[in-house]
Amino acid sequence: MRPVNVPKLNMRYWIAISLASVFGANMGDFVSHVLHLGHVRGLPILGGILAFVLIAEPRMRLRTQAWYWSTIVVIRTAATNIGDLGTHDLRLSYPALVVGLAALLVLTMQFCEARKQELPVTNSGYWISMLVAGTLGTAGGDYAAAVLGLGLSSLLSSLLLACVLGLFFKIGSPGRGFYWAAIAIVRTWGTNIGDLLVGKHGANLGLYAGTALAGAAFVALLVLWRERTFENVLSPAATASADPIPQDG
Repeated sequence: MRPVNVPKLNMRYWIAISLASVFGANMGDFVSHVLHLGHVRGLPILGGILAFVLIAEPRMRLRTQAWYWSTIVVIRTAATNIGDLGTHDLRLSYPALVVGLAALLVLTMQFCEARKQELPVTNSGYWISMLVAGTLGTAGGDYAAAVLGLGLSSLLSSLLLACVLGLFFKIGSPGRGFYWAAIAIVRTWGTNIGDLLVGKHGANLGLYAGTALAGAAFVALLVLWRERTFENVLSPAATASADPIPQDG
């Protein structure tokens, strides 16, 4: 994906990808349950949408972060269905799946080229790692909810996410390992909060309203919090030492 269409790695990014994780978690359940595509039949459709976006993006003159964020939502949606496929349909145990996915993430992230205080290069390795991290977060969130209960697991994942964001804001991006661990934590949080929004043990909004609310919050953030206004705000530590980031265009 062209760098001009990729967001900066700042607080706006982490909040946006957190909301995208909630939206994607609910979209995955919407595809499988409301559209009655199950955990398998929706995957080719999502794969086709993903292929279209990734093929069209470098060939079109349109410069917008919508390319990146639409890819994230599609991958998050697919990750929900893949994670549920493993635990619900294939009956894989949560611990085995979580450990296996964590090991796979460590392997795939080696193919992601790190860039200081920016996102890793968004090549094929990046998107594969994003899918693996999303599936890991799905399984991890469901496992935590099964063991601790949805309320407590949502609280703990929220505290963990707050610690991650606080660490980023304090010292900037510590490197590739931190980035992918944070992505998995964000997805775990998104799974718990998504279930909390739609489930009877939470807000009980249902998949229609819960998915619409998460999607609206995600889009509103991107529209109201413009990148060009905050693109130089990486963290207090980064702004003190980093050169200004040139604006696109």
